Amino acid sequence: MQLKNKLVAITGGGKGIGRAMARTFAAQGADIALLDLDPEDLATSQAACEALGVRAATYLCNVTREDQVIATFDAVIRDFGRLDVLVNNAGITKDGLLVKVKDGEVVGKMSLDQWNAVVAVNLTGVFLCGREAAERMVRAGNGGVIINISSISREGNIGQTNYTATKAGVAAMTVVWAKELARHGIRTGAIAPGYTRTDILAAMKPEVLEKVIAPVPLQRLGEVEEIAHTARYIAENDFFTGRTVEVDGGLRL
Repeated sequence: MQLKNKLVAITGGGKGIGRAMARTFAAQGADIALLDLDPEDLATSQAACEALGVRAATYLCNVTREDQVIATFDAVIRDFGRLDVLVNNAGITKDGLLVKVKDGEVVGKMSLDQWNAVVAVNLTGVFLCGREAAERMVRAGNGGVIINISSISREGNIGQTNYTATKAGVAAMTVVWAKELARHGIRTGAIAPGYTRTDILAAMKPEVLEKVIAPVPLQRLGEVEEIAHTARYIAENDFFTGRTVEVDGGLRL
């Protein structure tokens, strides 16, 4: 896909990896639809895209709410008249051990609220946005690309029962959608980042960050621009579909 004059929608586009993706696609001449919950973050991302000479619009959208997702994608089509790429980037973590044991006694456990919150955003949100994007792409008849953000944690990471389950599910849905949507000219892909320099990791104490980086063969964090570069590759490579690209510096959990 040639990205110039295409429309790329990005959930969680207000900061971090989402903002980096917005800038990367805008630099290729694509217009950008930014979906997030923080208006200030959205405004900053919008300005960064517009500075590159493209159109950018912002949409306050809770991806866990079916009504909001449908209304937002309707608005994107009204505003731009097309939808060529969706990046399902919105995600949260609420970590905790399945059961926490001290001196042989169970002293805590992952709550149902922790489970439900992460599943709602990371899995249901991806489903809802992917479904609505696919419907509009099929109706337009111009094909398209849906890119989901998984994680290295999809292989199983201590303290992340909820997050791991969602990110494994995202990778699996990517395969299903590739098989179902290929006949409509719609491709899919997923990206599984390793530890990446986002606001959360950048705020860690140096000694904690050192422990995070130690097992990474490349001995550093990934940069948000490197994840964004991978999204661009998936969008532009017309023979890519149904696969997850690992961008993790060689780390294996």
